[in-house]
Amino acid sequence: MNIRDEKPSDIEVITEITIVAFADCQYGNHSEQFIIHALRDAGALTVSLVAEIDGRIVGHIAFSPVTISGLNCQWYGMGPVSVRPDCQRQGIGKSLIEQGLTRLKKSGARGCVLVGDPGYYERFGFRNLPELILEGVPPKYFLGLPFGEDRPQGIVVFHEGFSAAG
Repeated sequence: MNIRDEKPSDIEVITEITIVAFADCQYGNHSEQFIIHALRDAGALTVSLVAEIDGRIVGHIAFSPVTISGLNCQWYGMGPVSVRPDCQRQGIGKSLIEQGLTRLKKSGARGCVLVGDPGYYERFGFRNLPELILEGVPPKYFLGLPFGEDRPQGIVVFHEGFSAAG
């Protein structure tokens, strides 16, 4: 498996993978592909990686800046993370997450947040941080990972691209 930065020629395949990866998702509004496009169009894809196996793209992950109480604190939001259904449970998502977090740390980021299943994301060190709040999301599913001792407090807001719906 090769993990690399997305290229312009990958955009259509990323869209297709995102659609099929979330097709059976019982929560959300199936807008993940629109979110990625909106983030890309706004220049807010800080890290956008694809996973390739034998030259075929099978997964994608996006990271974008978040604000905390209106400030840029060098924290980022992870997501969406997409892996083709026929390639899931093979460590592709795990590799994308690990590579993405490594890139964020090397770039000087101070932390990362996400909305997701704690049973999955806790293995990467994510946990609920009571000092960070994402309005409208139960704390159990809003998880953070500080990269150092710096722990901002306040209300987290994801990039406006997350409101894209098509």
